[in-house]
Amino acid sequence: MTALDLSSPVAVVGTGTMGQGIAQVALTAGHVVRLYDSVPGRARDATEAIHARLDRLVEKDRFTAADRDAAHARLLPAETLAELADCTLVVEAVLERLDVKQQLMRDLEDIVGEDCLLATNTSSLSVTAIGAALRNPGRFVGLHFFNPAPLLPLVEVVSGFATDVTSATRAYEMSRAWGKTPVACADTPGFIVNRIARPFYAEAFAAYEAQAADPATIDAILRESGGFKMGAFELTDLIGQDVNESVTHSVWQSFFQDVRFTPSLAQRRLVESGRLGRKTGQGWYHYGDDAELPEPHTAEPSQAPAYVVVEGDMGPAADLVALIREAGIVVREEEEDHGTRMVLPGGGQLALADGQTSVEFRDVVYFDLALDYRRAGRIALSASQDTASGTLSEAIGLFQALGKDVSVIGDAPGMIVARTVARIVDLAHDAVAKGVATEEDVDTAMRLGVNYPLGPFEWSRRLGRSWAYDLLDDLHLRDPSGRYAPSLALYRHAYATEKREGTP
Repeated sequence: MTALDLSSPVAVVGTGTMGQGIAQVALTAGHVVRLYDSVPGRARDATEAIHARLDRLVEKDRFTAADRDAAHARLLPAETLAELADCTLVVEAVLERLDVKQQLMRDLEDIVGEDCLLATNTSSLSVTAIGAALRNPGRFVGLHFFNPAPLLPLVEVVSGFATDVTSATRAYEMSRAWGKTPVACADTPGFIVNRIARPFYAEAFAAYEAQAADPATIDAILRESGGFKMGAFELTDLIGQDVNESVTHSVWQSFFQDVRFTPSLAQRRLVESGRLGRKTGQGWYHYGDDAELPEPHTAEPSQAPAYVVVEGDMGPAADLVALIREAGIVVREEEEDHGTRMVLPGGGQLALADGQTSVEFRDVVYFDLALDYRRAGRIALSASQDTASGTLSEAIGLFQALGKDVSVIGDAPGMIVARTVARIVDLAHDAVAKGVATEEDVDTAMRLGVNYPLGPFEWSRRLGRSWAYDLLDDLHLRDPSGRYAPSLALYRHAYATEKREGTP
């Protein structure tokens, strides 16, 4: 058995934002949909809200009036759970409490037929633990839709420890038949997206806590250099600080307080103060009719150097060499076995972020990773108190001559984009090695679920197989807490490549 027949009625239990969204997806796919909520009247209110959304789709020419009328007729509020008896799929989207979900599953099992697929939309609880309440947990699966469900294409199809392969396959094919892009994953804390995405927030918050830069500057660097659609601070303000922190805390606790997932103290204080983001009018930023978002730090104009000496191939920053020449700056090249640095006329060096700090060297300015150096609108530079002012000025002038805004941040090892991407790549390799999902599904999930410009494995191939490992290894030496310790999977990935290339 694969996808559900459109003649099969579907039920959604829970009529909040997610419940309504899932019901709308099933409805527009052609199913009869029954809505149930334990609070009297809510199912009828949710039905009217979905009707109104379909009406707006007709007004925008995204839905025909005939299809709208047919969908209205198929959406049925239910007064009791017993009215769901003939459904072949029931998806719950109720309160994120294990005891509540388990009791609901026990009640449903006594009502629906043996061939009914039972599913949870949980984003933070164990699918295995919820399904354990059932006499037949093999028919129970996770269907994690993303908000807003009618618009976002991704569905994580989560197999609990006891989920039958046939049940997972039915759920997967049903999601695809509903016009979604399903990815299959094992029952692990955070599933794919919420597990692998943690460093995007964590590293931005860590840089802020270390006073490397302010939120507006970090967000601008992530957007304009990293290629992310939004920075971590503005995105968590949109999500809700309480919601984002709750997911982080759940993943951290579920991994037995693994230091790699440690929540941010700065975000905790924000939540404690009630500054939850856009919904309260204040989070990392202020919102409102008269609010003005702060500008990122941007360096004043500096004189471009007359020439640079490029040592080695510049690794992931190799495109800079052509850009520098196009800007009319002389490039002198010297061969090196391993080189990702340039020497400036004053004798100082300019190097791609590698997990080390400027203070360790005589006169070095680091520059951050960019998704695409040609298209990047901003480049971040990092220097220490010992860096010569002339070296920093030359570095600023160089990137300004390439048409980039420049943000100078503190002496942060790995900077902003580089260490964020390295940690995302590491968690992705670790997840695949532990059987959570395939490389392809991880890349799909991260592109569609959180709108990353590249999937972690696409990024890894572009940057070089040992790039993330080398950067994290350097970071781990400087912060031996374990936060940056590269996983065994990433080590094997990098080391196997070196062996194939003949490294002893």
